[in-house]
Amino acid sequence: MITISLCMIVKNEELNLANCLNSIKDVVDEIIIVDTGSTDKTKEIAKDFTDKIYDFEWIYDFSAARNFSFSKATCEYIMWLDADDIVLKNDCVKLKDIKENLDTKYNAISMVYDLGFYGDSNEQIQFKRNRLLKRSRNYKWLGFIHEYICVTGNTYESDVHITHTKNHGSSRNLDIYQKKIKEGCKLSIRDTFYYGKELFHNGFHDEAIEVLNNVINSQDSSIEQKFDSIHSVCDIYFYKNMIRNGREILSKAFDLAPLRGETLYRFAFSYQLESRFEIAISWYEIIDSISKPSLLLGGFVYNKYYTWLPHVQLCVCYYAIGNIEKSKYHNDIAFKMNPNNKYSIANNKFFKITKRTV
Repeated sequence: MITISLCMIVKNEELNLANCLNSIKDVVDEIIIVDTGSTDKTKEIAKDFTDKIYDFEWIYDFSAARNFSFSKATCEYIMWLDADDIVLKNDCVKLKDIKENLDTKYNAISMVYDLGFYGDSNEQIQFKRNRLLKRSRNYKWLGFIHEYICVTGNTYESDVHITHTKNHGSSRNLDIYQKKIKEGCKLSIRDTFYYGKELFHNGFHDEAIEVLNNVINSQDSSIEQKFDSIHSVCDIYFYKNMIRNGREILSKAFDLAPLRGETLYRFAFSYQLESRFEIAISWYEIIDSISKPSLLLGGFVYNKYYTWLPHVQLCVCYYAIGNIEKSKYHNDIAFKMNPNNKYSIANNKFFKITKRTV
């Protein structure tokens, strides 16, 4: 059986930390908390779980803080979580099995990160991250923000899921990027991608288009970075009601790899926005014939584009052309896939009222 040190960096996480630690405390052998300047009760809460609490002066560098936390670990393997992550019961069972049976030839164990709307698996964004690392390999975090570990050697691809429970919704990351740029920091293509995404999420649309186009056109960016950048730029054009520009940028995605639901959905939606419903239907219906890309490719997979969301739009489009039977059919599918979605719920009520009044 291997031993595990849980290493975390925190700041002002009094609302989340206990939930996180309660979800994982029975699996790990050691808990290390590195506080980067909390002014709330974070450190008091941490004391209920561990006496290994350290202060680290915040220098606008997440990797520096994480590397410091890793330096305090004493167990055979190191696991990391954020304070707003939890490990659900079924995943704890899987993680305990790994702990008891792992072949120590593996230097790292990757896990699926479920990011998005907690409690609704059809809304989640999923991607892989290396979560458990052999301490003797002395792996280091890289990047001052959106940090990562460059793992070498054998990696075990597990089906353990880590569940994110909160959306930050702040300009923190963008502020850090802009501070580093003012200091003369030259962004890597990876940082350029994430900087563009931060601009997008914070509403700086024109700047985001410029930055993300650099990613799309760069020979150094990965296919997954190009895909995500194309989709983000497209969303901005749709927001600006520049539908043809959105379709034009989407066409670049068709040259990158096999068809993606994220691309097909937007292509269909562009015609729906123009009230060209029959063309939209033909594109939406292609999505059912494709598979989600593997998480091993290293990109983000947005589940909703492969499940309920195209059926919601097919419900709208078929209703618009007068095919009520097909409209209801697709709403029934969407509701079955995601019974908590407000659009499917509203459509269900609408069809029930319509049936009574006909």
